[in-house]
Amino acid sequence: MNPDARGPAPPVTLPADPPRGFRGEWTVDEARRGAFSEHAGILRALPVAVAVPADADDVAGLARWAAEHGVALIPRAAGTGMPGGNVGPGVAVDLRTHFGRVGTVDAERRTARVQPGATLGALNRAAAADGLQFPVDPSSAERASMGGIIANNSGGAHTVRYGSARGWIQSVDVVLADGTPVTTTRGARGEHPRLREILDQVDAILAEDPVRLEARWPRVRKNSSGYALREYLRSGDAVDLFVGSEGTLGMLTGATVRLAPVPAARGLALLEFTALEAAGAAVHRILPLQPATCEMIDRTFIDLVRESGEDPGYPLRAGLEAILFVEMEGDSDAEVAGKLEAVRAAMAGVADRVSLAADPHEQERFWHVRHAASPLIARMAGARVSMQFIEDGVVPVDRLADYIRLLREVLARHGLPAVIFGHAGDGNLHVNPLVDIAKPGWRAEAESIVYEVAEGVARLGGTMAGEHGDGRLRAPLLETIWGPEITASFRAVKDAFDPRGILNPGVILPLPGQRPLDAIKYG
Repeated sequence: MNPDARGPAPPVTLPADPPRGFRGEWTVDEARRGAFSEHAGILRALPVAVAVPADADDVAGLARWAAEHGVALIPRAAGTGMPGGNVGPGVAVDLRTHFGRVGTVDAERRTARVQPGATLGALNRAAAADGLQFPVDPSSAERASMGGIIANNSGGAHTVRYGSARGWIQSVDVVLADGTPVTTTRGARGEHPRLREILDQVDAILAEDPVRLEARWPRVRKNSSGYALREYLRSGDAVDLFVGSEGTLGMLTGATVRLAPVPAARGLALLEFTALEAAGAAVHRILPLQPATCEMIDRTFIDLVRESGEDPGYPLRAGLEAILFVEMEGDSDAEVAGKLEAVRAAMAGVADRVSLAADPHEQERFWHVRHAASPLIARMAGARVSMQFIEDGVVPVDRLADYIRLLREVLARHGLPAVIFGHAGDGNLHVNPLVDIAKPGWRAEAESIVYEVAEGVARLGGTMAGEHGDGRLRAPLLETIWGPEITASFRAVKDAFDPRGILNPGVILPLPGQRPLDAIKYG
């Protein structure tokens, strides 16, 4: 448990009057607040009010008011984030209703302007006319907002090729904690005097021991935990700090994002393994081939699909430990066919069976095995509840098999059935434990699992958030993962940006007494 956790956080006190001059909607209606109390994950927190700013000026005025009165602000767009970074007991700030536009798509520069409430699906539809896309693709793409994707440094199936969101963000428009609106662009050192002042403080913090920070930073391919201090050290760009900060350093009101060409052709290789070690070795052979995806389902997932009869298009054999779905992209069918054959050759003596699909219908038949699980998990759960509380761990790719064994051992020790799948090429796995909430002590047991897995992930050199962020759920685990020195640097950076602690308190960094499942909505 975090040593700073020493008792409950004080309740939020709301001034009698809303911000003067606020032109948007302001309400304390309980039903309206209730709509902002939940999200796609497992936590619930009722805000004291809901503010729906009309524009960026309204956001700035709201921040000045909150700073004056010490009121917490909880920025939120679509609410698809998993670990609770979009709920909290302050004023919920709706950055979706009046911030949903996709602006100009510049085909020549391969950029687009977006507001935080614009969905990824809307952005890609706007960019498609020029043969472009935002290549980071969380599974909730049609619903997920660009604000959330930027706030969480989101990833997806194609992150193994394109990287996480951070590398695709060119500039951000942000309202700071004191109400100052700033725009910061890659390659420009803090254009606004207030931002330059803050960055000077951050630079002084990091100058104390940058070599040690680099040495202790987890060697993972993707990460959405903590603040991106290493990336900022390397780039000097404030954009790197804001991306992935989950609304704790500033409130996003706009961004310029980079785009990539939509690939002309795709093909899929489905690789079967009867040993975890072989699957791990296969990932190392595949990564140099620059796959577009390297997705994995493990034995728990395979058996669920096979035993339910949901694999008629690709009958699954008994005894499989893992399957990898390796997608290759190219400028032509011939190029993709050559890349698929390279995958086949690389799997000689490693995979038990290799199946290739170049035809789109054949690819969909293969992918059905991966996509069939969600409704099956709900059916399998019965009286249990599928809970995502260890759903986003990431480890170095060479520790992937060890991570799967860790998950299986911890879950078996507690008698919890679960399904394991995810992004093997990035060492990032998603886990859906099925919890019996009628069982006495289930909550304490679930929290024990959280800490056991976190301690194991730390030993493996990983973090608990590969692409979803820390949120409130994982904030109490920060020191377990990062250690006291880097955690202290995180806190110092937060204090430089938000000295009064009004921006999403309890997200990324824990409040005193905060525990992972404090705000769980079950029971």
